[in-house]
Amino acid sequence: MADLRGLNLLRNDPEAAARLIAEAESGDMDAQYAAGLVYAEGRGVELDLVQAYYWLTRAFEQGDTDAEKLRFHVAAEMRDSEFAEARRLVQLAKQALPPAGQAPLARRPH
Repeated sequence: MADLRGLNLLRNDPEAAARLIAEAESGDMDAQYAAGLVYAEGRGVELDLVQAYYWLTRAFEQGDTDAEKLRFHVAAEMRDSEFAEARRLVQLAKQALPPAGQAPLARRPH
């Protein structure tokens, strides 16, 4: 579980955002929610509704109901092309997930 106590999401801190996103990439649900929030707000990263929707979806799929609520707000602000790209990223992530009991595939750098 990500330690979010020291993270001030209202600060514009690229280093904190990078650490948080790394935890989100490792599968931490709380970090995924927080990554969605920092992308939605542009805190420490460029505002990116596609990434916000993607990370909020990943958190929601792990059971974070607050992520679903924020995801609805993000989706309402997205253009159709952004929404389509976000859904494409979600589908790609699902395809990359290994079957239960297998190790994940190596990730490509961004």
